[in-house]
Amino acid sequence: MADVISLGCRLNTYESEVLRDQLSGNTEDVAIVNTCAVTAEAVRQARQSIRRLRRERPKAKIVVTGCAAQIEPDTFVSMPEVDRVVGNSHKADAGAFSFDVPQPKAVLSDIMAVRETAQHLLPGFADKARAFIEIQNGCDHRCTFCIIPYGRGNSRSVPAGAIIEQVRQLVGNDYQEVVLTGVDLTSYGSDLPGRPTLGNLVQRILKLVPDLPRLRISSIDSIEADAALMEAITGDMRLMPHLHLSLQAGDNMILKRMKRRHTREDAIAFCEEVRAARPDMVFGADIIAGFPTETDAMFERSLALVDDCGLTFLHVFPYSAREGTPAARMPQLPKAVRKARAALLRAKGEEAKAAYFGSRIGSEERVLIERCEDGIARGHTESFAPITLAADASVGRLVTVQVTGVSDAQLIGEPVRQAA
Repeated sequence: MADVISLGCRLNTYESEVLRDQLSGNTEDVAIVNTCAVTAEAVRQARQSIRRLRRERPKAKIVVTGCAAQIEPDTFVSMPEVDRVVGNSHKADAGAFSFDVPQPKAVLSDIMAVRETAQHLLPGFADKARAFIEIQNGCDHRCTFCIIPYGRGNSRSVPAGAIIEQVRQLVGNDYQEVVLTGVDLTSYGSDLPGRPTLGNLVQRILKLVPDLPRLRISSIDSIEADAALMEAITGDMRLMPHLHLSLQAGDNMILKRMKRRHTREDAIAFCEEVRAARPDMVFGADIIAGFPTETDAMFERSLALVDDCGLTFLHVFPYSAREGTPAARMPQLPKAVRKARAALLRAKGEEAKAAYFGSRIGSEERVLIERCEDGIARGHTESFAPITLAADASVGRLVTVQVTGVSDAQLIGEPVRQAA
């Protein structure tokens, strides 16, 4: 039996499900660790997970794959706990994970030479209420802090027909929510005939799969949002009112040194435009604290961006130098400064989230039930706010809930009626 341990992003979550599906008939005792490489800390945690796994399963064959395996394979090849290292370029090859025939310890190739994204259709997701679809992989941009393009390769897209077919299959298997995922979603289609955009794809899904109740976009680069995407965001209520934005900073000089493609003013204007057309929209964002050369004044502009953009859910990273990136060669801030600024940003984010949660008390929300144990159901609202209710509700069902309070950074509610 092949087990998969997924570390890192939503795309890894999807690809781990693909691996489980591909290896479902495998009778070998294999444990696969699907790694992340976004920071040096992520690699350290992967190594820690591998050592723990070896202690727990001394007889299992341990295979390491994912971005860290692709970017720094020697790190894992040298670990005695590891039996094989499989790069992202071979992740879709089930044979690379088999021990039926002898293979080298490292199964790798040049990720930059990959030109297609695997179109593996999944009928469902183990123990998940929502389904993820990989529509795009890789990235053509070279942000100075980011190593991921060297683990994922250049941007490449899945043709719309294959994506729509998978959405139909998932809806037919009673999934109520589908999430579009990838490395750089707003670059979708630039490598396909006719150069369709993410907005074109979203509109086609909503039109051609009318029975799909809920569609989500995992994360976008707001400066690349095309007119069709803006039209879908503001015009179709089945596209959920939650957007996670790759903002990274709120100071223009830091954004320039990051080699980002937007300014502070661009980010604010985007949020204002979307919220004016769709007032229920809630924004999350990635923000890096303590980027090289960031002064106190520059950091204050990132802190102010939370209010200026009306952000609710923050994903804060203290800057971590990644060997091989231009930012790692820039003048670094002391670790204590990075850590302190990250703490301030997180506190600001908690204040914004608490204010939003408080504003929802008394409202009715449609909730996707994701877990239910001992009469306590948990899920997320359309705006992706976590919510708990005392009810025996079926996992994967949509229910209408009245919000009655807030506790432990989540909404509390009670069911009103079963959604159609």
